[in-house]
Amino acid sequence: MLKTIQKFFAFCGEENRKKFVTSIWLAVLQAFFEALKIPAIAAMIRALLRGNVESRDILLSLGIMLISIAGAGLIKSKSVMLQTEAGYDTCARKRVEIAEHMRYLPMGYFNENSLGQITSVTTNVMENLENVATRVVMLVCEGVLTTSLIILMLFFFDWRIAVTLLIGFVIFFLANGRLQAAAGKLAGTKINADERLVEKVLEYLQGMTEVKAYHLTGKKSAELNDAIRENCKINTDMELTLIPRMSAQSLIAKLTGTAMVALSCIFYCNGSMDALTAVVMVISAFIVYASLETAGNYSALLRVVDVSVDRASAILATPQMDITGEEITPESRNISSENIEFSYEKRKIIQGVSLDIPEKTTTAIVGPSGGGKTTLVNLLARFWDVDAGKVSLGGHDVKEYDYDSLMQNFSFVFQNVYLFHDTIANNIRFGKPEAPMEDVMEAAKKACCHDFIMELPEGYETVIGEGGASLSGGEKQRISIARAMMKDAPVIFLDEATANVDPENENELIRAINALTKEKTVIMIAHRLKTVKEADQILVVDQGRIVQRGSHEELMSQEGIYKSFVGERQEAASWKIS
Repeated sequence: MLKTIQKFFAFCGEENRKKFVTSIWLAVLQAFFEALKIPAIAAMIRALLRGNVESRDILLSLGIMLISIAGAGLIKSKSVMLQTEAGYDTCARKRVEIAEHMRYLPMGYFNENSLGQITSVTTNVMENLENVATRVVMLVCEGVLTTSLIILMLFFFDWRIAVTLLIGFVIFFLANGRLQAAAGKLAGTKINADERLVEKVLEYLQGMTEVKAYHLTGKKSAELNDAIRENCKINTDMELTLIPRMSAQSLIAKLTGTAMVALSCIFYCNGSMDALTAVVMVISAFIVYASLETAGNYSALLRVVDVSVDRASAILATPQMDITGEEITPESRNISSENIEFSYEKRKIIQGVSLDIPEKTTTAIVGPSGGGKTTLVNLLARFWDVDAGKVSLGGHDVKEYDYDSLMQNFSFVFQNVYLFHDTIANNIRFGKPEAPMEDVMEAAKKACCHDFIMELPEGYETVIGEGGASLSGGEKQRISIARAMMKDAPVIFLDEATANVDPENENELIRAINALTKEKTVIMIAHRLKTVKEADQILVVDQGRIVQRGSHEELMSQEGIYKSFVGERQEAASWKIS
């Protein structure tokens, strides 16, 4: 229990840890004010036993009771406010910290860890910490500290009752240890089930087109339903496992309170305890029971808190790429690699590749599927770090650059465009958030998307769906190109931007790409012959190596993959529907 609480406080950071600790001590002070009700009641009982209730007795009892109620109310308000602030601030900071941390993780991390796992950590797990953990940790700490304070106070009244409570306290936490052990076995399974459910929901929604097109509705629905049933079963099993143990804890707390009341009555009857002390002991028994039961019941969730902290910390502990370097402004944008190698999960992907891409030239990378084209481009852009060799920009190893200053040299237009749930204007100015609207519109005009934007209900202020769901493929591509134009980086990476575009949009898209790449260093993964033929140099990549290089004319004069590639495209272009 203590280790989990310490881990949670360490996770919160210094500022929020202080708020939580302050909140706990305020809660103990609140318990003290709540306990003032005992002397308030005792004052009236003493007057009644005396057989003469005077106005000063009534005023004293009333005054103490008002102090108790007012003090407890004010302190509770401050305590809860500190808990709330610290809880929400911790999770807000951690979400930002996780997002910032993932910016500099190698792309391989996102292949090894599913979107469902990452999403679950940033949603379910962080929500557990935001709402459940804050409440659980506070109530458990308050319950334990309040009970400890009462035990200490009871030693000043009657050591026999205090020892009785202390014995019950020890037995209670022995039972709590069994509860914690059972919860510990189930907490990881619960978090895993939550992750799998999120993963299956996302997979189902994102693949809805394929699900319908290939009539996979039954299969994919079955997988999703299985995940839901598994999650339901694990949550049910957790409740069925923990409830009997929680009931045992509650029974121990009740029996402890009962023993305190019974012994107080016995001691009063045999004359070893006065009536006033006996009444105070009976009231204390009820306060102790409430504190212990609250602490015990909520402590069952401490293991979920423990696992949640571990899952969030695991992402933050994942080694980042070495992003520390200098803010270098290269004299040229020549790109080169020297004998670079790269493996993924012990499988060699890139093997001894050396290349030179002069500034303001266009290089097309072609080759069979799975040959390593995308991986090579990712290494040149430093989405991954090479295992051996060196990638250079302007004569400097890319690892010498501060990562953000390196990225200032690059713009990207991917085959699969992702647009954010925001206005079109903000999606275009994504790489330059402070850009004025005039610059946004200028970039949109160059990217051939101004006209269709102006036809939308709110123009540039139209909010588009997540992923750009409300736009066609060609429209999303042109907005992506406008975004790249806005950044105006000297090096452009293109991943066959026209591959999934309908013929009506292709001409406009090609015009937009030509405007984007003018006077730039261009590296493109290309599949269309018309695009490849115009490149200054063509690199043919197969099985992780550059097997051919040269211009279109040079490569057509030799037998090899490229000539076969061209022949296949020309044959496909000659097909006609009779």
